[in-house]
Amino acid sequence: MSTKDNYYVTTSLPYVNGAPHLGHAMEFVMADVLARYARKNKKKVIFSTGTDEHGSKIAEKAKEKNMPIKELTDINSQAFKDLIKKLNISNDRFIRTTDAGHQQRAKLIWEKLKKDIYKNTYIGWYCTGCEEYKSEAHVKETNGVCPDHNRKYERLEEENYFFALSKYQGVIKEKIENSSFRVIPDTRRNETLALIRGGLEDISISRPKDKLDWGIPVPGDDTQIMYVWFEALMNYITVLGYPEHKDFADFWPANVQVIGKGINRFHTAIWPGILLALEIDLPQIVYVHGYINAVGGQKMSKSLGNAVTPDSIVDTYGVDAFRYFFLRHIPSYGDGDYSRERFEAVFNSELANELGNTVQRTTAMINQYQGGIIGDIPPAEHDIAEYIKHLENCHFDLALEVVWQQIRGLNQYIDEQKPWTIAKSGDMDHLKEVLAYMTSCLLEIGDLLLPFMPETAEKIITTFKSGVVAKELTPLFPRIESVK
Repeated sequence: MSTKDNYYVTTSLPYVNGAPHLGHAMEFVMADVLARYARKNKKKVIFSTGTDEHGSKIAEKAKEKNMPIKELTDINSQAFKDLIKKLNISNDRFIRTTDAGHQQRAKLIWEKLKKDIYKNTYIGWYCTGCEEYKSEAHVKETNGVCPDHNRKYERLEEENYFFALSKYQGVIKEKIENSSFRVIPDTRRNETLALIRGGLEDISISRPKDKLDWGIPVPGDDTQIMYVWFEALMNYITVLGYPEHKDFADFWPANVQVIGKGINRFHTAIWPGILLALEIDLPQIVYVHGYINAVGGQKMSKSLGNAVTPDSIVDTYGVDAFRYFFLRHIPSYGDGDYSRERFEAVFNSELANELGNTVQRTTAMINQYQGGIIGDIPPAEHDIAEYIKHLENCHFDLALEVVWQQIRGLNQYIDEQKPWTIAKSGDMDHLKEVLAYMTSCLLEIGDLLLPFMPETAEKIITTFKSGVVAKELTPLFPRIESVK
């Protein structure tokens, strides 16, 4: 059991069959907020992310590009590493499912699960795009074509290994209902409970090697390859050195696992089954975020011509503006829309006018009226209980709303107090108090923004914490004219 001073947070592992998209970037940033907040609270943190590199769709993509599979995975995994660096993500680990250590430990896990593994014939449907087996009901509902990948399901009849997931459905349901295993938000919790109440079936966990040889061989049976999802889920404990490493003993169970809604079933029904079979604790929280759409709720895709890369946004507007928009303006508990116009409107009104302008006004007045000297800064006095509660529930948008209420409140205070009028009146003691209070508020705002917008927060704190303000300051967020 992880101690209260240790904190473990993970993202899901994106497939390396293509370049990173906005959803990946948002997920990295969300997990990063949690990791930075935990470190700020003096916890020892392991924040793990990485890439999922096995399975038929990666083999298919390499064939399409006429290149060796490992070469494709190396190139695309590096693209995710580059994006992580660009987004100022503070991950401690980056696991690739092609890593030798992961593969060895995955085989060990398979051996430990053997009491719940048996051979059987799978007859049914498969989507290579999802790397997922599909039920008859789902296939009927979608007219035989995957809505996410616009391709027909394949009819499979093959001898595979199965995992006895059904054996664990009662315990998983109980743990979700009593919140010892929390799935947030409630919409996703209810989705998982409905799935369990409908009955969890045993799942196929391997593919014949003659159909697919890009993956981890099943121990003791080299005619079979581990099913990509089954083996990829294991990364959350293999990266900690399960079963023997001290990191596993110290940091498992995970405090929060951050995933997208499309893979909810894998993480809140199948993954708990694997952990129960291994006789280890379930994660404390699985947080399930929504999707980013283009304006009007339309799905982003290259084929529709409305896809936007994370790099293009960061390169144009800066990393903290990117982090702010996707944390505050995509609902933490649902789907949200992105458009360049909306992003620029938020940038100008909230980042440039509200936050940037408040910092600018305060520094200008301290320089003009007090020669850059602040004097004694009173301690912060706002109640941040709501901010803490929202962060602990992965409600990033609401936590930032609390911070923005403080920024707007400070702007209102400045307009009501009118420091320029106090300066004219000659009451310099009162002016000093007002400017010191404004500084105290900004230092607190900087502190609250540290997990969300680390570079901006550091600039605010550095500007004021010494008690002396620099003469020349670059605006935090210069207003932008629309970028073509």
